[in-house]
Amino acid sequence: MDHGINTTVPPSSTGCVECDATGSWWIHLRRCAECGHVGCCDDSLNKHATAHWQETGHPVMQSFEPGEAWFWNYETSQSFDGPELAQPDCHPDDQAVPGPAQRVPSDWREELGQ
Repeated sequence: MDHGINTTVPPSSTGCVECDATGSWWIHLRRCAECGHVGCCDDSLNKHATAHWQETGHPVMQSFEPGEAWFWNYETSQSFDGPELAQPDCHPDDQAVPGPAQRVPSDWREELGQ
């Protein structure tokens, strides 16, 4: 295993684990490359992917969006190309962005301050 990357661990969910638990919603999803935890991105209300890094020290995440394979290292603040992780490599194509559709408020842009 490269530092912070385990290619054998599948993702923990198809959505943000914490947002699903609390009934919240997200913009984009990120996957911990070490343990597979799926959290929401920093453009989301809750920023659970960054919180996961802060809580666990797992430094590397990968985009969990269809068609995106880039990695981010929180320790170095750099993106990079990395190895293929265990499947699935993204949330389902039919999953809404932002999502999940039934939990996204009609004024979501205002909630984000956009």
